[in-house]
Amino acid sequence: MKLTLKIWRQANASEKGALKTYELDGVSSDMSFLEMLDLLNEQLLHNDEEPVAFDSDCREGICGMCSLMINGEAHGPEVTTTCQLHMRSFKDGDTITIEPWRATSFPIVKDLIVDRSAFDRIIQNGGYISANTGSAPEANSVPAPRDKAMRAFNTATCIGCGACVAACPNGSASLFLGAKITHLGELPQGQPERYSRVQSMVGQHDAEGFGGCTNIGECAAACPKEIPLDVISQLNKDLRKSMILG
Repeated sequence: MKLTLKIWRQANASEKGALKTYELDGVSSDMSFLEMLDLLNEQLLHNDEEPVAFDSDCREGICGMCSLMINGEAHGPEVTTTCQLHMRSFKDGDTITIEPWRATSFPIVKDLIVDRSAFDRIIQNGGYISANTGSAPEANSVPAPRDKAMRAFNTATCIGCGACVAACPNGSASLFLGAKITHLGELPQGQPERYSRVQSMVGQHDAEGFGGCTNIGECAAACPKEIPLDVISQLNKDLRKSMILG
């Protein structure tokens, strides 16, 4: 395939960026989206041009580092991560616009790379359980109802890629926050800190500059792990109860 790529180029956080157009030939439909970008960078290096900076790590749809806006959609036209998106989703002659996440709380570092450390700070403010030091306890020693265990497992699949924030018109991280609150709050081990946890994490979410949720649902539609929208309801329920309990 031959493609026209419009890619956001920005030298650093302090400089202005702009879309730059590249022509790329020889793209196989079996390539992943990141392999296509690798091919572009080989071409740029051959021409003594600066390669496009983008994040990637596992390239297996697990880590979420590869996050990009592709033709205005988080991770592109398929419900998957960017690294698992293949070029067969596009046609010969297509024009593809590639941008970084657009959110105040995810400042641009360079080109397509953004700083998502705001998510790390939210987790540091409660996204864990306290346990005594020593060897790990036997998991089956604390029984949990199957429905709660399965819901905890399903919400724990959130990889923190930030697609929910990028897709939300308000730049809210409520789906990410709801997933973390729900997967810890459904299990017995998460109960002692359940209500102090939600207050701390919501407080950090707001301090990072994320917007408020208005239940548009773009976050759940863009989530590559299909985290359901009802985790936001669980988040709000736990927050209300935490305020009653003081």
